[in-house]
Amino acid sequence: MLISNEWKDYKCLDSGNGEKLESWNGIIVRRPDPQAMWDVENYSEWNKASAFYHRSEKGGGHWEYKSKVPDSWTVTYKHLTFKVSLTNFKHTGLFPEQAANWDFMMDKIIKANRPIKVLNLFAYTGAASMACSSVGAEVTQVDASKGMTEWAKENMKLCGLENNKIRFIVDDVLKFVEREERRGNKYDAIVMDPPSYGRGPNGEMWKFEKNLYTLIDACIKILSDKPLFFLINSYTTGISSTVLNNILKTTMLKKYPNGFIESGEIGLPVSRDDLVLPCGIYGKWVSND
Repeated sequence: MLISNEWKDYKCLDSGNGEKLESWNGIIVRRPDPQAMWDVENYSEWNKASAFYHRSEKGGGHWEYKSKVPDSWTVTYKHLTFKVSLTNFKHTGLFPEQAANWDFMMDKIIKANRPIKVLNLFAYTGAASMACSSVGAEVTQVDASKGMTEWAKENMKLCGLENNKIRFIVDDVLKFVEREERRGNKYDAIVMDPPSYGRGPNGEMWKFEKNLYTLIDACIKILSDKPLFFLINSYTTGISSTVLNNILKTTMLKKYPNGFIESGEIGLPVSRDDLVLPCGIYGKWVSND
């Protein structure tokens, strides 16, 4: 399991009974987490939460504020700074467990010691884009949401990367990748975080189980002759990391045998009891060079 344990501004303070208690740069937040299936021994610390997200039985939910919370604030991870805000669908605009993947990508790009073009698909608020850009990569990020793309631009400014080569594209990812193939554009690294379900800007339907293989196959066609890495993250319930391992083995490794496949869970350390909260899965092909 990859564990993102180098945070200073973020902590998962406690977890259990289907919830997690987090500190985002000192602001304590309580949110649902279906993976936290164990018991909470002592709820006294949970009363310190400034914001508590309640799920609705009809879907969605709402925030209950115990004390005043800013509309937005920032957290810093190493040399990167990101905007955090409590959204009406319980998210904060950042997945802190992904820090382990940011470290991996930054390390590979630095060690490559050559110009690297990165494509970030389903890029959300652009944390992976900023990580890659911060160490010199040229980045293209694609997301169907205009709002999330604007948030990513805010993160670019917070990270001081306005003068770097970052393209922000609002589009359906598969359509974009297919157009890039027709244009003859190539990338040295691809990272993606496909949702379980989704819609493109023009109503295009996305379903993880139905469309993932097609997307990966299309992405392989726009990789350069010397790719650096191909990373897939997933939060889709019921999908094992072995599935990602097998897909990459039968696609990436078949075409690019000078590399290896790694897959597994990704998680966060829990401060109170030395547990690890599982937060999703990953699969990646990594160049041997």
